[in-house]
Amino acid sequence: MKHLILGTAGHIDHGKTSLVKALTGIDTDRLKEEKERGITIELGFAHMTLPEGIEFGIVDVPGHERFVRTMVAGVGGMDLVMLVIAADEGVMPQTREHMEICQLLGVKKGLVALTKCDMVEDEWRDMVAEEVREYLDGSFLEGAPIVPVSARTSFGLEELRAALASLAAEVDEKSTDGPFRLPVDRVFSVSGFGTVVTGTLLSGEIGTGDEVEILPSGLTTKVRSVQSHGKKEDKSSAGQRVAVNLQGVDQSDITRGNVVVPRGAFRTTRAVDARFTYLPSAPRELRHRATLRLHSATYEVPAQIILLDRDVLQPGDSAFVQLRLKSQVLLLPGDLFILRSSSPQITVGGGQVLDPAPPRRRRRSAQALELIHSLQDGEDGERIRLLAQESLLSGITREELVIRSGISAKRTDAALTALLSSGTIVQMVRDPRIFISQDSFAALKGNLLAGLEGYLRENPMKEGIGKEELKSHIPRRSDGRFFGPVLSALEKEGKALVDRDLVKIPGRRVADDKAGADLLKAVEDIHRRAGLEPPTLKEMMQDLRVGEKELLEHLNLLVRNERLAKVKNDLFYAPEAIAEIRNRLRSYLEEKGEITPPEFREITGLSRKFMMPLLEYFDQEKLTIRVGDKRLLRKR
Repeated sequence: MKHLILGTAGHIDHGKTSLVKALTGIDTDRLKEEKERGITIELGFAHMTLPEGIEFGIVDVPGHERFVRTMVAGVGGMDLVMLVIAADEGVMPQTREHMEICQLLGVKKGLVALTKCDMVEDEWRDMVAEEVREYLDGSFLEGAPIVPVSARTSFGLEELRAALASLAAEVDEKSTDGPFRLPVDRVFSVSGFGTVVTGTLLSGEIGTGDEVEILPSGLTTKVRSVQSHGKKEDKSSAGQRVAVNLQGVDQSDITRGNVVVPRGAFRTTRAVDARFTYLPSAPRELRHRATLRLHSATYEVPAQIILLDRDVLQPGDSAFVQLRLKSQVLLLPGDLFILRSSSPQITVGGGQVLDPAPPRRRRRSAQALELIHSLQDGEDGERIRLLAQESLLSGITREELVIRSGISAKRTDAALTALLSSGTIVQMVRDPRIFISQDSFAALKGNLLAGLEGYLRENPMKEGIGKEELKSHIPRRSDGRFFGPVLSALEKEGKALVDRDLVKIPGRRVADDKAGADLLKAVEDIHRRAGLEPPTLKEMMQDLRVGEKELLEHLNLLVRNERLAKVKNDLFYAPEAIAEIRNRLRSYLEEKGEITPPEFREITGLSRKFMMPLLEYFDQEKLTIRVGDKRLLRKR
């Protein structure tokens, strides 16, 4: 069975609801007020199965101009439109507005049902049909069948069904690939079952037991059961009208305009980049930052329009825009929308979403306009490249690339493989996969190298910079995990050398100016002469008349070159002295098996000031191990 959605459109009182009832036997006027007033206020639903193996879900929309916003909700997901025009009146204002809405929302196929033919002479009917044919010239219904019918007498109904079957053969069913998306157009409660939502399934498949999320609230629940056209089903597919019974949620938790989606599959947005067409029938020019009402699927939200390349849009013009929305909605690349003004309440234009999660755009930015144009017409690789380029030093995840480009995950992966092979983009993190452009990668390498060189310029006596300190040169807007790949790249290029926790510049020697060399020699000589009781840091600063920072730089350089041993932060020994103490300690332990602090003082003659730091130093050196207040020789 082929599942398609057929929608009605047309002026009030042109017989849409009566025609649907004549075709299906279902009265779509379900509200008491609708019965009393004789007009459709809310969306009505029916279904019809044709012998050709086609099942239509039929959406009957209101024709009164006050309910156009409800009509727009009915157009979402429509595969075919049945434009209903009464033979006794012809084309009327809502006929025109409904046609504009259908065209803006991407309806491609349909026909005209010329109703109430029992009320006019044949000659008049033919004249109205010709008028309609002329009106449709240049529209998506140009050349479409015009079928004279009468709901009251059943005249022309078989011909109408045949014409619908013929058109249905030309229309492809919606794809069931990807996650399901069900914009909610009705919510009600059924005694004994709980909350039920209905809508037209735009994509994917939904079935019993699926875990779902209600956007934009984020409420999560499960599907208790699914029905399509009154029949219970295990699973329903894109293109079907469905009723979904949700588990454990209250009717008040959901409203029309919400969307039922798989849990965690989508994110809502407050801004979109789009291509917008301002209708030739719009009453005045459209200014930058004007506020209109956006309608897409079943949602309606105020939207401020940001004109990206001009200050004013004239009727009939198209432009790239950013729409800033008053509240969160779910919009995806390729989604169609219309914009309506509040005064007067008319449709003024519509367009297509290109980027559902853009940054705030700088107007008249050539780079931003290039990206948006590429999202409209560009190849997959170009879209991915420009999105990565726009992310600058922050990078962009694979998930964001799929969401913002509108490209399927499979095609995104293929484009990424090609761009990575050519070096156009660089993968920085594996989980989640994060990418940046080659230009941004070069900028990060430049930042790190400048940090390394600057540090060593200011600290000429140091061999390198600690990794953690160098990591601070990765900008905050970047990810700290970028440090590893950037440092590795600098090392491959021979611009950096990693020595354990120290990063050096290859081939660089510590400054050996005469003053520095003299100070190194003086420090080394002091420790050699001092023997087993070297001076403290403070004593050396006084003797050598040098600052603490400079003295420590020289002491640490001597340690790195193994010309001194660092016992603690302010205590250093000449290698010969530390070797002598080590030998005395080892000999004692080999003979006695253990040593206490008093015994260590006895064999070295050292005061507590030197003795305790030395014992801890030999513990760290793994010569000894402390047990209580004794030291034992550590077994090798």
